Amino acid sequence: MDEQYLDAFIRESEEAITELNNSLLELESDPSDQAAMDSIFRTAHTLKGNFGAMGFDDASDLAHAIEDLLDAIRQGDMDVTPEIMDLVFAGVDDIEAIVTEIEANGEPSADTADRVEDIRAVMEDGPDAAGAASDDGRSSGSDGDVDAGAEGDTSASGPSIDVEPILDRVDVPEPESGTVTLADVDIGGGDMQGVDAMLALDAIEDALDVVATDPSTDEIENGVFDETFAVFAAADESTVRAAVDDVGPVESATVQDVSEAVAAADTADETGATDDAGTSASTSSSASETAVDEIKSVRVDVDQLDDLHGLVEQLVTSRIKLRRAAEQNNVDSTGETLNELDKITASLQNTVMDMRLIPLGKVVGKFPRLVRDLSRDLGKEIDFSIEGEDIELDRTILTEISDPLMHILRNAVDHGIEPPAERERKGKSREGSIELRARRERDHVVISVEDDGAGLDVEAIREQARKQGIRSADELDRMDDSAIYDLTFHPGFSTAEEVTGTSGRGVGMDVVHETVSQLDGSVNVESEPDEGTTVSLRLPVTMAIVKVLFIQVGDEQYGIPIKNVDEITDAGEAREINGNEVIKHNDEIYPIIHLDEAFDVPGERTNGDGMLIRVRESERKVALHCDEVNSQEEVVVKPLEGLLSGTPGLSGTAVIGDGNIVHILDVVTL
Repeated sequence: MDEQYLDAFIRESEEAITELNNSLLELESDPSDQAAMDSIFRTAHTLKGNFGAMGFDDASDLAHAIEDLLDAIRQGDMDVTPEIMDLVFAGVDDIEAIVTEIEANGEPSADTADRVEDIRAVMEDGPDAAGAASDDGRSSGSDGDVDAGAEGDTSASGPSIDVEPILDRVDVPEPESGTVTLADVDIGGGDMQGVDAMLALDAIEDALDVVATDPSTDEIENGVFDETFAVFAAADESTVRAAVDDVGPVESATVQDVSEAVAAADTADETGATDDAGTSASTSSSASETAVDEIKSVRVDVDQLDDLHGLVEQLVTSRIKLRRAAEQNNVDSTGETLNELDKITASLQNTVMDMRLIPLGKVVGKFPRLVRDLSRDLGKEIDFSIEGEDIELDRTILTEISDPLMHILRNAVDHGIEPPAERERKGKSREGSIELRARRERDHVVISVEDDGAGLDVEAIREQARKQGIRSADELDRMDDSAIYDLTFHPGFSTAEEVTGTSGRGVGMDVVHETVSQLDGSVNVESEPDEGTTVSLRLPVTMAIVKVLFIQVGDEQYGIPIKNVDEITDAGEAREINGNEVIKHNDEIYPIIHLDEAFDVPGERTNGDGMLIRVRESERKVALHCDEVNSQEEVVVKPLEGLLSGTPGLSGTAVIGDGNIVHILDVVTL
């Protein structure tokens, strides 16, 4: 099959599925919404036709069944009920999983016959059949396996697990303890396979050190697995069994110590490292692509293409003029042509950057369905709204913030919004509110998630920080509420008294903070007791081009983003207070960080020599000591990857004119 046509089919299907989900949510909210019904029917009909045209008959049959069920609702033969909508959403989830598999393998392997049968049964036997469809285990793709764990006994070991095929597919790192236990998890045959799996996996990850899963976590959370999924944890068998027993969505699980098998697999990998280098690189790349829901296509306005074509023509003309001027040793003409090239490349840069911009709706379009499923699972009533879907950001930034935004939303649903009865006791409406808003502020975009829930408990955060030793008691007592809220970004921090299946307020917020910081953005939390919490992300519209100040430290050169620099002074301005070197500015004290010590740069340092770069107070109240300041230049910054990713004090690298690579400093984590 032509890759070009297949890719176009996948992108169109992804957009159609998002549109279908959101129209279904509108219909569920207002069954009389004729516009939503018409949109649903058209989209389902288009999906059916596209699957059929591409030869994916099973998927086409499923889309056809969903179309017929929706048509029965449209004709008034069936009512919109939660059970009916659960079944429709489950069918859409199956279609989405099929599209994902087509993208990965070129062909789907899922059998849709059981889901089609469930839908046809509802149409023939009435709404009561919808509940039966979720109880008979067919949506898991198995008629009898669920019954094997009908008692819900996850502690029963059952038959042994054949771990070798799994280790052939998955690279399971051997933990320092050497102990690895495998749990083969069955969440039963619920209609919301992806949501149930996500809840189960989140709870397991909160309780255990999970070192690998099969399939990937993204595939598990999307329901792309056959009956069960495997979780490898760095803990002994009894610990894993006890942890899995406490996870609500898990119907049954087989638990087995696989330490020896993992150790043997690691040894085999080391032995075959040279022979299998090509294969390993390919596998790693594939896993990386699977782990991120990457935006792989953009739509470009024809006018932008015309502008780009015109700039390329100018670039070619200027290149010819420059070559002739150089051959004739005409200095004046060479200078004029270089200035002309500078203007052309600046315009080219701006045009290309604009072409990379994608509406926020590309990412947040899936969030209404996420909130709907989570709130239904948790028994909460939530009105979720989005503003600013048309705000545009760079493709890379949108890809990276998808997971952080999803986690913030999960926190808001799980721990922000109270249960309906509790809200009524507080004098609130039963239905909670969550708003995701985006607005443009010059060259930045601010995305905020605001809920009207319980708010953050300042004293609980302060007490937990004291228990975990994050700050001393004296420091915590001096901190204002805003500074206390920022403690939720500390790794592993949580005030949740019990592990829930969805999230823990604060659990994973360190990852949100780290991701946003790597994108050269910032996170802010505001909260009022019983009034709600607002988490705001401030992000650059584009991140590729940065104006940098180059500095010398020993024999090494570093770059500091100009926007982080407030003042450059002679190192002679430094003074010593209580044994620490500082610089004073407007009655404020700025501690001095010696970059040669921070990065262990070889060579001796002479006190009093060099330059001090005072960082903007909004970023961090410090001054950086270097040997000398060189120049300013716009550079393309590449984020750190692999082992260097997340290195404190470094945000990325840039290649300068002489071909050398320069590290760009991150003043916040330095």
